[in-house]
Amino acid sequence: MTTPATGTQTSADIQLIQRIIPHRYPFLLVDKVVEIDGTSSAKGLKNVTMNEPHFQGHFPGLPIMPGVTIIEAMAQTAAVMVGVSLEMADQNMKVYFMAIDKAKFRRKVVPGDVLEMQVETLRGKPGGKVWRFGGVASVGGEMAAECEFTAMMDLG
Repeated sequence: MTTPATGTQTSADIQLIQRIIPHRYPFLLVDKVVEIDGTSSAKGLKNVTMNEPHFQGHFPGLPIMPGVTIIEAMAQTAAVMVGVSLEMADQNMKVYFMAIDKAKFRRKVVPGDVLEMQVETLRGKPGGKVWRFGGVASVGGEMAAECEFTAMMDLG
C-alpha cells in the first residue's frame, strides 16, 4: 500500500518482501509488513504453523518457536522496512547480524499464533550500512520477546 499524498510505500506483501531480502523457505520468517513509517518503525506479521521444520526438534510433542527465530523475524521485518523505504527492491541486498543485545523472552510462541514484530530504528540513516534497531515481538498483545540488534545492510 502507498500513501496517496506522498506516494510512499507503507506496507509490503510477500512478493515485495522476497524482492527485498534474500531469505526463502525455511528461513523466511515474515509473511507481511503491515505498517511502515519510513525508516523509523514498522510492524511485521508471522503466521506460526506446525509445518515449520524447527518444530520437529524444538520440542517433539511440545512445539515452541525457538527464541533465535523470533529475533530473526524481527530482524527481517527491520530489513524490509529499510528496503521498502529506500526503494531497494531487486537490489540484491544482504543483511548481516553484528550484535544482539538485551534479549528477553517472556512467553512461548506456538503453532496457531500470529507473531507481531514491532521494530524501530535506534540508529541508522539512508546511505549508511550499519543500523541499530529495537524490537518487540508479541502474540495477542502479550510480549513474547524483546531485544536490540545491530545489522549491516550491504548491496551486492
